This record gives sequence, C-alpha cells and structure tokens, in this order.
Amino acid sequence: MTVGQIVVAVATIWFIFEVINGNIQIGTLTFIIASIGNLRRSLSGLFNSFGQQYQDNLFITDVFKFLDLKPIVKKKEKGIVLDSGKAPKIVFDDVTFRYPGTDKVVLKNFSLSIAPGEKIAFVGVNGAGKTTFVKLLCRFYDPDKGRILIDGHDLREIDLESWYIQLGAIFQDYAHYHFLVKEAIAMGRTGQKLAIEKVKEAAKAGEADIFIEEWEKAYGQMLGKEFTGGVEPSIGQWQKLALARVFYRDPKVLVLDEPTSSIDAEAEAKIFERIEKISQDRTVILISHRFSTVRRANRIAVIKRGKIDGLGTHEELLKKDGTYARLFKLQAEKYQ
Repeated sequence: MTVGQIVVAVATIWFIFEVINGNIQIGTLTFIIASIGNLRRSLSGLFNSFGQQYQDNLFITDVFKFLDLKPIVKKKEKGIVLDSGKAPKIVFDDVTFRYPGTDKVVLKNFSLSIAPGEKIAFVGVNGAGKTTFVKLLCRFYDPDKGRILIDGHDLREIDLESWYIQLGAIFQDYAHYHFLVKEAIAMGRTGQKLAIEKVKEAAKAGEADIFIEEWEKAYGQMLGKEFTGGVEPSIGQWQKLALARVFYRDPKVLVLDEPTSSIDAEAEAKIFERIEKISQDRTVILISHRFSTVRRANRIAVIKRGKIDGLGTHEELLKKDGTYARLFKLQAEKYQ
C-alpha cells in the first residue's frame, strides 16, 4: 500500500514538472490524475473482491469436503422394513467396537437384551461406553464384532429409514434451531404437517410451556437474537426445547443421553415423572450421572470399561455392593 502511494506521488510530481516545462497541457494532467485515481479504486476493489472470495472459499471448501465424505455405514438397498406399530426387542450380541482410526476398544464383548416397552438406565464413569452404546444403536457406526438385533434382524440388514421412524434421541450436544418456537419443536417430526396442539403437548412434557407462554408471541416467537424481535433462551430453556422436540417425535424407542443436565431440579423431577408414565408400548433408554433419576428405571445397567459390570434394579444393585453402590454412596454423601 505504501509503495503504491509513493509510486503515484512520484508519477504525479513528474507530470507536474512536465506541465511546467510545457511538454504536457494542464487538461492532459487533469485527465491523467483522474485516470490514476480511477485505476487505484478499481484495483483496490478487485483485490478486496479476491480477498473476500478467498475468505468465503475457506468455508465453501469445508462444505464440499463434507458433502464428498463417503459414508462409514453402508445402507442396504432393499433392507428389512420394521413394523412401526410396536416397540422392538433390542439385543446387543457380543459386540466389540473401536472408533475408526483408533486402537482403543470402547465396547468389548458387550451383550445386553432390552425388552419392548422396558425403561432401562445406563450409568458409569465418563468414557465407560454409554454414549457409544447409543451411537451404535442409532447406527452411526457398525460394530467391529458381534451383532445388534432389532426384533431378531441384524441392524445392518434393516432399512434405516424404517428404523429412524421408530427412534427418537437427544444427546448431550443438541441443535439450537433459530426458528419460530412451534417450528423448532415440530422439527422433531419432519415430513408431517405442523400440529400446534401436538406442539403444545410436547412443550408441556418437556417443561418448556411455562417460559414459552411468557414470551410476547408465545409459540410464534422467533428464537435467536440474530433476528429482529428474537429472544435468546438460556441453556436450560434450550435443553427443554430439545426435549419437547423429542416428545413431539413420539418415537417407539426414546433415547435420552443426559437429557436434564442443564435443567433445574423441580423441572427435572416433573419430566421424569412423565417419562415414568410413558405407555408400555414405548422403550426408554436413559443415560445419566444423576442416581435420583436412574433409580426409577425398570433395570439399571452399569457399564465399566466397555462391559456390563452390573444389571438389576436400584435395590438389587445396592445389595451387590459393587460399582453402582460405590458411585451411589459417593453421590449421596454430597446431600448429607
């Protein structure tokens, strides 16, 4: 930039001396100076455009790289279509799994059967394999060894769309949809016409109805401060909206991975009371570090180093005085 200004200054001085010496007319000098100014502005605009295109290209390149990624999981062209009218039986049969590109075994010879309509909870320290279990169930990955059976069919042979119709999950990291409230909740079941009464029922189940109705436009309120008149929900409110989205989906298999980590204790208790009352034709799989929530499950599975370290009711696991009892006592001491 400095070099360019020096060059222009030197050239201007030279042309002025040429005018003084009578070699160039004043009109010609005026034309040359105006032309140099126009050229500088044009070149500046050109290079600014190049810089902006380069910056935009950094993002676009990532998008195209993502679109060009080959799927890890191969879909069956004509897979088995599941019966969407009932909750399926889920069986993990001697499953071993390590994430691609690593040698660390996350699940090893993992076997577990979940009956239709059962409410089962998973506990364990961080990295034990709880979330990995859910990812395999959602078929984000395939196991290295063993099988995952849904109603007796290997998950790899099942039509994924028919499986995802039955499945509803909320993970520790969930999306913040900057839409109207009713649309953000109805995202739970895309492809169907938005039903406002169903949206309100889902919001109530997720304890989101209270703060939604306090907003000026209620279910027509825009989410996100990026938009005019939009509101920015708190972390806990975002999580309640995510829960409402899952309830709106109304799945046969409900997967909740730390679903109330940012929610107050009173709202959490009400949410789990509703989950506990879910009809017997729906399976609930709950992952939580809070023993006050998991103790209500029909069964509790304790995962330790990728294996089942204990399985039973809250009372049964306390009597065994194993990993579950130790973790429960550690947590209970904080409230004494």
